[in-house]
Amino acid sequence: MLTRPWLLLTYKVPPEPAAKRIALWRRLKGMGAVYLQNSVCLLPKTDDHVRRLKMLENDVAEMSGDAVILETIALDRSQEEKVIARFQADRDEAYRELIDKCDDFEAEIAKETAAQHFTYAELEENDVDLKKLQVWFEKIKKLDFYDAELAVEAAERLKGCERLLDAYAQRVFEAHDENR
Repeated sequence: MLTRPWLLLTYKVPPEPAAKRIALWRRLKGMGAVYLQNSVCLLPKTDDHVRRLKMLENDVAEMSGDAVILETIALDRSQEEKVIARFQADRDEAYRELIDKCDDFEAEIAKETAAQHFTYAELEENDVDLKKLQVWFEKIKKLDFYDAELAVEAAERLKGCERLLDAYAQRVFEAHDENR
């Protein structure tokens, strides 16, 4: 018995103004929707998704468009696995981008350390960058409905960035005699 209900949204909106169509697409992607094809997307059925899709339906109507929201399940286990794999692939792509940014963060700390550039300004800048990575990770995690493969690696890399910044901060404090 398949027990994963999804919400299927199909919509049609006028091509112009393009900004409204793009904003709609961004909102759906921001909810974690997977597009099966143009203007046809899927989300896990939750009360929050039902509410938000109903609001989007109203927005589509205000754009002189049309939207239909359906509850659906997969025909069989194979179809369900295909859909779940699509959700996981989207999240893995986001986690991969985050991991790339962790590489950049680590390289920046390594560059500043090699240059013996231990300043409060640099520490603050890197702290801001780390906070951005943390917020981004939480956004991805919130949309990771089916435990994407790269989630664990991304979490570990983020923890590594946190430890790296802590070590860099210690060097900044030592350079300014904060701990003496």
